[in-house]
Amino acid sequence: MAPALTAKTFGILPGGIPIEAWTLCGPGALVAEIITYGATLTRLLAPDRHGCVADVVLGFSNLESYCLNPGYIGATVGRVAGRLTGARFRLDGRQYELARNDGPNHLHGGVEGFNKKVWTAFPVTREGGNPSLRLSYTSPDGEEGYPGTVQVSVTYTITEDEVFLIETEAVTDKPTPLNLTHHSYFNLAGESAGSIEEHELQIHAKLFAVTDECMTLLGREEPVAGRGNDFRSPRKLAVAIPGLFQNHGDLYRLRVDTDHSSLAELSPAARLEHQESGRVLAVSTTATHLQLYTGAALDGSLIGKSGARYGRHAGLCLECEGYPDGANTPELGNIILRPGQTQREVTAYAFRSLGPSKTAAGEKTNLKP
Repeated sequence: MAPALTAKTFGILPGGIPIEAWTLCGPGALVAEIITYGATLTRLLAPDRHGCVADVVLGFSNLESYCLNPGYIGATVGRVAGRLTGARFRLDGRQYELARNDGPNHLHGGVEGFNKKVWTAFPVTREGGNPSLRLSYTSPDGEEGYPGTVQVSVTYTITEDEVFLIETEAVTDKPTPLNLTHHSYFNLAGESAGSIEEHELQIHAKLFAVTDECMTLLGREEPVAGRGNDFRSPRKLAVAIPGLFQNHGDLYRLRVDTDHSSLAELSPAARLEHQESGRVLAVSTTATHLQLYTGAALDGSLIGKSGARYGRHAGLCLECEGYPDGANTPELGNIILRPGQTQREVTAYAFRSLGPSKTAAGEKTNLKP
């Protein structure tokens, strides 16, 4: 397949604002569709061990469902992905109060975070000729209670190595917390295949963030060793999920923090495998943390793009991000972006197929951020 990037109208918002759907075809079999509402990934087609292609991310067939989208399915999440404790933070001597939209906490940027914004899309060409789609959004000072006008972009690329690459970049005119993530729900058997419990998961992390019963971050980390959330060795999710707190999944530390003006190397974060299809997803990132979410809140009320209802654990989120409460506990992760800095992060979702010996060929990538 020749690399290509095409656009069409996906739907019209109230008020007459058109939402575009861009289809990104890589040099191989990988195909992605992204809409300008929420910079959302709506489709990701990946081959199995026999070359048969299936859509491996949950999603909807219409704009109305994405406007509701209580599970943030496929969206770009910000300003702060995850839970900001107590929905408040202090920065440079000033207290900021945010929306409490998840119990006592502020979740995924508030009532109308980046997932509910219209982004501007334009094609770009990477070195080597691979097409990319860049989407940009300007978040005004005071939006959802956050200080500073933030200019943010997310760039999607499919490489010649069957990697779905996500690059984010942001600048601000005032100090502000910023913590972006990508919120796709993966099911390597196909988006309408049911539970991900037959998948095998590995997470390359020794520490996780401790929370209370409301998933509030408590400002400390503990080792995974000896606990039910230890994925340092691959584990089948059918066995692992009952041992997870609220069957939900935890926030894992991948590496120590670095200054926003410099970009770390991509490092392994997680590996997801579905033996029957032979599909393997290897995740690497420059981010400091990985949030695992097992789709525990999916209850069958959402109807997916193929007409199937998304029940409990219909998809798995592997959200690469910073420490969400870093504005309150910077010692666990600095997410404050200041004028003059550029926050850059890269996450690579690499797709491979298992061979007869259950080994994924070419699983290591040579990508450089």
